[in-house]
Amino acid sequence: MPFHPQLHNMNNKTKILILGGGFGGVYTALRLDKTLARRADVEVTLVSSDNFLLFTPMLHEVASGDLNPSDIVNPIRRMLKRVQFVQADVRSIDLAAKRVHCTRGLRPVSLDLDYDHLVLALGSETNFFGLQGVAENAVTLKTLGDAALLRARILAILEMASPEPDAAVRKRILTFVVAGAGFAGVETIGAINDLVHEALRYYPQLAPQEARVVLIHPGEVVLPELGEPLGRYAQQKLAGRGVEIRPGTKVTSYIDSLVAVSSGEAVPAATLVWTAGVTPNPVIAQLPCKKEKGRIMVDEFLQVPGFPGLWAIGDCAAVPDTNTGGPQPPTAQHALRQARHAAKNIETVLAGRQKKPFRFSTIGQLASIGHRHGVANILGMNFSGFAAWLLWRCVYLLKLPRLAKKTRVALSWSLEMIFSKDLEQMLTLRDVELISRIATSLRSDVAK
Repeated sequence: MPFHPQLHNMNNKTKILILGGGFGGVYTALRLDKTLARRADVEVTLVSSDNFLLFTPMLHEVASGDLNPSDIVNPIRRMLKRVQFVQADVRSIDLAAKRVHCTRGLRPVSLDLDYDHLVLALGSETNFFGLQGVAENAVTLKTLGDAALLRARILAILEMASPEPDAAVRKRILTFVVAGAGFAGVETIGAINDLVHEALRYYPQLAPQEARVVLIHPGEVVLPELGEPLGRYAQQKLAGRGVEIRPGTKVTSYIDSLVAVSSGEAVPAATLVWTAGVTPNPVIAQLPCKKEKGRIMVDEFLQVPGFPGLWAIGDCAAVPDTNTGGPQPPTAQHALRQARHAAKNIETVLAGRQKKPFRFSTIGQLASIGHRHGVANILGMNFSGFAAWLLWRCVYLLKLPRLAKKTRVALSWSLEMIFSKDLEQMLTLRDVELISRIATSLRSDVAK
């Protein structure tokens, strides 16, 4: 008989369950940790598949080697004092029974959690749009493992290309394509370009012009969220450092190390990094709630209409924006503030007071584009160049949780200004097999 532990409301406690260990879930828990979790009649539980909060704005810094993976994660159990934490994968939600079905452990073991209030903060997953070969062969930059794998892959490719006698094979090995020119895509292409060209000086057999870095995006200008002037500035700087930019173009497939694009041509490349779309967590799709483009629609109080005690925030929620009339953008700064507001509204409901509507406008947006350059729009004012890059680092350093992590990152950045990047290659067996398969495929294609 499988073990099915359940948490029942035997002690008449009010149970608040938070699903998701990203900014939305963790910051909801942090607020309640200081308030409702202190009460003996309230039980607050956070469920996440990872036992750490990943600071996603700095993922590309791990991919470039400027930071270590441990620098941008904070263990959730160290952040919370009173809120219970359960590491598990959410499988389904029964809104009628107010119960969440999870599995945990390697085996896995079933776990059912009951609730009175449920906060959905399950975030999003990579959307490959069903394109042939993309999900199977592309690299993503969504998790800590993705960033570490991308860096290891780049260095492994340089090692593989260095002794390669065939110039055609070498050129394809050294071609890196990034699909998507939002914040993730532009910051990733800048990180890849910096790492490749800084590393090439230690590979005398490889000429710098053999490395090819290509950015493919459907719009006319990169970083459309920041407006055309900053987008064109970023585009100009990237192009000046050798990045090929293909505007008005979409990837249509990725088979046999060939990136097929909508213009009809194909870009031979050993590496495709996919940052071109996200979709809400599949658990959200199962729920009988009204949705907009897959995101659960909530009211101005962040509650889901028709389902008492159900709240949704972050990437999985369509939060109304009173300024634009549409949903608020799925960014970390919005998720963080939605989290705190949802927690406050839960507090007011339990206290029998009137809920307050959520109101927030974007303060600003920043992007690092590599080579100590950046672009930023803060309170309607545009910044670019070194000043914007420095502003990016200062803002995100301040937002990084816990003093210990801030100190480590500040020290790493200071040392990186003085010393060159380390180029150690740490690969798993899976990576070795993958790169070997790429090499075999490339040689067979060139032979044809």
